[in-house]
Amino acid sequence: MAGMTSSAGGTPSDEILDIVDENDVVVGQAPRGEATERGLRHRCVFIEARDAEGRVFVHRRTATKLVFPSHYDMFVGGVVGAGESYDEAALREAEEELGVSGLPRPEPLFRFLYEGGRHTWWSAVYQVRCELPVRPQVEEVAWHTFLDDEELERRLGDWLWVPDGLDCYRRLRAFREAAGADRE
Repeated sequence: MAGMTSSAGGTPSDEILDIVDENDVVVGQAPRGEATERGLRHRCVFIEARDAEGRVFVHRRTATKLVFPSHYDMFVGGVVGAGESYDEAALREAEEELGVSGLPRPEPLFRFLYEGGRHTWWSAVYQVRCELPVRPQVEEVAWHTFLDDEELERRLGDWLWVPDGLDCYRRLRAFREAAGADRE
């Protein structure tokens, strides 16, 4: 997932985040680097971006990322800044990471608490259709492509995926299967 730099022109680790409890209630604030180092629970957004043909944007993170460097991800997104809403963060992160402007507002799907070892964050999951030509941030994305669902499934066992994105992907599949069953 992508991160933003602080408004003061600092590094991503200087960005101030809201620290939240197990119920997603703000209990304090901390710089991103400290939150990562100390394993403080914060907020993140995951946005599944699909192109005009319905293929999923997939990318490999740069080796310089604070968390999960050089891992593959099937979501764009990142941390929610202090005082920022999930919806605001979803649009900002999607546009930043895809390198586009004028993207439709991502559609919220569900939220979940990710707990993966030392890392824990409240996660809001979105989907968006990106029919614009993408120009991913070189600071965030080392490689990218769009894969259809079958090809993405084939790659799950072959590539090193970010654990939170993989968990989110499995939850998204289950969410869509349950939604499909509700319509029958």
